[in-house]
Amino acid sequence: MKISEIRELSTPDLLERIDTERTMLVRMKMNHAITPLDNPQKLKQAKLTIARLLTELRTRESKQKSK
Repeated sequence: MKISEIRELSTPDLLERIDTERTMLVRMKMNHAITPLDNPQKLKQAKLTIARLLTELRTRESKQKSK
């Protein structure tokens, strides 16, 4: 997910997306432990997406507090 796509999301959508991405990461980790994934880089990409979402959420919170 690109930064521009993340910025277009509303805050409730952003929170929902974070929850969904975390759930999918846990599932991928469990599946990878049982049978290796075709592309283990998907785990890294999922972590980066979660970090991007959390960064955008934190930025919005800090802007709101500064007003």
